[in-house]
Amino acid sequence: MLYLKSSANLSRAWLSYIALALGLAVLPWLVQAGLGRSWVRILDFALLYSMLALGLNIVVGYAGLLDLGYIAFYAVGAYVYAILDSPQFNLHWPLWATLPLGALLAGVFGVLLGAPTLRLRGDYLAIVTLGFGEIIRIFLNNLNAPFNLTNGPQGISLIDPVQLAGFSFAAPHHELGISLSAPQQYYYLFLAGTLLIVFVAMRLQHSRIGRAWAAIREDELAAAACGIPVRNFKLLAFAMGASFGGLAGGLFAGFQGFVSPESFNLMESVMILCMIVLGGMGNIPGVIFGAVLLTVLPEALRMLGDWQLNHLGRVVVDPGDFRMLLFGLALIIIMLYRPAGLLPSRQHRREWSGKA
Repeated sequence: MLYLKSSANLSRAWLSYIALALGLAVLPWLVQAGLGRSWVRILDFALLYSMLALGLNIVVGYAGLLDLGYIAFYAVGAYVYAILDSPQFNLHWPLWATLPLGALLAGVFGVLLGAPTLRLRGDYLAIVTLGFGEIIRIFLNNLNAPFNLTNGPQGISLIDPVQLAGFSFAAPHHELGISLSAPQQYYYLFLAGTLLIVFVAMRLQHSRIGRAWAAIREDELAAAACGIPVRNFKLLAFAMGASFGGLAGGLFAGFQGFVSPESFNLMESVMILCMIVLGGMGNIPGVIFGAVLLTVLPEALRMLGDWQLNHLGRVVVDPGDFRMLLFGLALIIIMLYRPAGLLPSRQHRREWSGKA
């Protein structure tokens, strides 16, 4: 009887996975047919932010280290791709070389950030990481002499689109009677990258490393007393999270075709952190849900300006200000009534239900 019950549960799980896979496969077609190609690009950015949120979740959600400079690793990956795949230096490296190199260099920067902050916690760690992110942005903004490496505030343009085995993701393709626009092609590439990061994050969460991170998050002194090398695991968390950020940064540079220091400001780091807090810190489905929600919802609110012009004849409330007002109000409500996030992990759900 127990065997039949477990087999039925396994069958339902597989059916759910198959239905989810089919839904994700046809999603860009439905969105492009109903809302237009621009909304497929918004989906692409939602997947990019999902990669970033999953990377930051390792640092904040798994290891409990508050990082406000995470966007710096995104910038490192983006600029590595831009420098190696733009006419500025005429190198044009292949994708299989630029993306791993960007992720590796971002991981090195993650270790460089983590090493001096091993004794810091809470607000102090947040301030140091915030300063690190601003240093990287200013460094990129001023690194235009003597080699003109980053082209300063003008940024790097005409970046090569992502190409894989001779297949360019920037041009529409018409094979086997199927027409794929460039945003749709990038959607499937970013979806594959997101699934890869989800797989690695799940393996880490349920491994010995994940349990060590959880112990450090709950009580660092107790973890050290139990023999866990806290220093090494903290550095590993910074390196792993930064590597995911560097990977997403390289894909962003190839997708956008242009990078500049203004794309990697403090507000971006805060936004990624809000995605984790809103969705559910430490819970992979919650993190992805928060990333998609905070990417799609602000774009939907942009239509408020057109609605005011059509119905009121003038713009009464600026859509940008109204969007941030709703955003701040939503975060306050979430912190008051759902402090563990919209989709919290089982552990956080039990903790907050016990406190309530």
